[in-house]
Amino acid sequence: MSNEASIPELSTRARDIFRLVVEGYLTSGQPVGSKTLAGEGGLNLSPASIRSVLAELEGLGLLAAPHTSAGRMPTETGLRLFVDGMMQVAEPSAEERRAIQKRISAPGPIEAALEATSALLSDISGAAGMVMVPRREPRLAQLTLVPLGGNRALAVLVGEDGGIENRVLELDAPASASALEAAGNYITARLAGRTLAEAAAAMRRELVTGRSQLDAASRDLVERGLAVWSEDAARRPVLIVRGAANLLDESALGDIDRVRQLLEDLEDKQAVAELLESARSAEATRIFIGSENRLFALSGSSVIASPYRDREGRVVGVLGVIGPTRLNYARVVPMVDFTARSLGKIIG
Repeated sequence: MSNEASIPELSTRARDIFRLVVEGYLTSGQPVGSKTLAGEGGLNLSPASIRSVLAELEGLGLLAAPHTSAGRMPTETGLRLFVDGMMQVAEPSAEERRAIQKRISAPGPIEAALEATSALLSDISGAAGMVMVPRREPRLAQLTLVPLGGNRALAVLVGEDGGIENRVLELDAPASASALEAAGNYITARLAGRTLAEAAAAMRRELVTGRSQLDAASRDLVERGLAVWSEDAARRPVLIVRGAANLLDESALGDIDRVRQLLEDLEDKQAVAELLESARSAEATRIFIGSENRLFALSGSSVIASPYRDREGRVVGVLGVIGPTRLNYARVVPMVDFTARSLGKIIG
């Protein structure tokens, strides 16, 4: 039987004290003691009465007392209870909204806007900002196939945006330079301007209807060339992290092992991207507190993440912040949500 409490089960006195402890902890990062609470306006309770309620809340698993302090701080369970049922969010002011929109809407390529968004999230939260870049397949300008010897060839893709990438193809049998050239020319001439997924679909339609002028060997090369690019574009998340240095503030010095663990976790971009990916289907901003998320369980960190959409309403990426569990959720959550909506307006 769980000993976790819900808000209706708490007395008004316990609820008020619990809220003050959590808000005090989130503001200062330090445990809150009974003397501090007794000085808060509106309680009208003696320190002894307050200590009794604190002990009750600790017994319910909502508060904990660090060994080095007589004060209390919320547990992960307590933070979840507060965030889900007691927190009064502070919506961004008109001035803050204008500042966010101005910063991420500056003229320039979309990559610059994504960089600015990640830095903005870091500034807003005092922690690290993260943006997962939309999966945008390049549109094809040219594809060249070059023999490498043996059963291998090099595919060189040039996108309409000027980007160049290379991939090595493993073939069933050696291919001549002329066959590779024919396949590359065919893709470039017939399928330029499409994404690779669109190109592959169009190519297969031509093969099925018999309209392709390629021989069997060249058709196989075309299929392999298109497939390797499409597969790569779908698998490769790109993550922009800014402001990790914010995690090394003065309050972190007493808990340097946790911060070191968090910084190591952030280095695993693939795992962080997978965590953000789990928020893609959310209707609103998601909050992961401490061990609720396996990746950051050891460092006891929180992640606030929100999907962002393009102008047609399709989810194209996720953004968020990561930091200690004492993040100012009431301020950061609506800021992350508004930033996601603002970014979506400039995504084509």
